Amino acid sequence: MDIKELRGKEDRELEFDLRNLEKELFELRFKASAEDISNPSRIRQIRKDIARIKTLLRERELGVRGQEKR
Repeated sequence: MDIKELRGKEDRELEFDLRNLEKELFELRFKASAEDISNPSRIRQIRKDIARIKTLLRERELGVRGQEKR
């Protein structure tokens, strides 16, 4: 996910995406421990997306970047 795309979303949408990504990460880690996964770089990508969303939510909570579209 691109940060510009994320900034255009409301908090509810970001929280929904965050829950889905965390679930997908759990499933991929579980699958990776049991067998080989076809795309191991997807784990790293999901972790970065989770970090981007959490950072954006925290910025909005603190009002760091001003009032973006929510």
